[in-house]
Amino acid sequence: MFDTRPDREAEVALVGRSNVGKSTLMRELTGHSFDTGGKPGVTREPNHYDWAPEDFVISDLPGFGFMSGVHEDHREEIKTNIVRYLEEYADSILVAILVVDGKSVIDIIDRHSGPDGAATAASPEGASGPPDEIPYDVEMFHFLQELDVPTVVAVNKMDKVDDRDERLNELCDRLGLLPPWKQWQETIAPITAKNGQISSLNEAVRGHLHEQQRDDLFKFF
Repeated sequence: MFDTRPDREAEVALVGRSNVGKSTLMRELTGHSFDTGGKPGVTREPNHYDWAPEDFVISDLPGFGFMSGVHEDHREEIKTNIVRYLEEYADSILVAILVVDGKSVIDIIDRHSGPDGAATAASPEGASGPPDEIPYDVEMFHFLQELDVPTVVAVNKMDKVDDRDERLNELCDRLGLLPPWKQWQETIAPITAKNGQISSLNEAVRGHLHEQQRDDLFKFF
């Protein structure tokens, strides 16, 4: 079980598959670089960056899903720990940021969808399909909703996407949100973290913080 979390009442948590750019986004949000271990699956514990005076922490949880060269038992351990962490701290998490790769997310979802062509919305612990791709991005999104954690999907690497609106509309469809995506700007945030283009994410996060009367945290986003 992850046991490195600072004792803070308020949290923003980053979740997502390996290699989607979570660490790059974490650096953009905090201005601090973290040792990611160099290859997927090395990081077993979350990276935390906290501000004690505000009683606030931003956490980057380890990547989940398939990781080349990483044993299935290790992947399952990471998945289980992520699920338990989110369940344990759900009441403290003001916003979860689910980071996906804008270029590949639709293909990944469709490749591991159910027989009816739509990815199932089970919790990550009860996911169906190939074990090396559990939990699906769709399932994580719905799992966070079940926990009543406000969630922003940060669609990263959008500089590599040509059909921007079409791709974002397809993602909405897979997540069970009625397109067009622009009506979900507190949920869908297209970004390119490596270029510092994260204003849509910051705006979405601020919207959720405002709803929870935490405008004092706007200075971090």
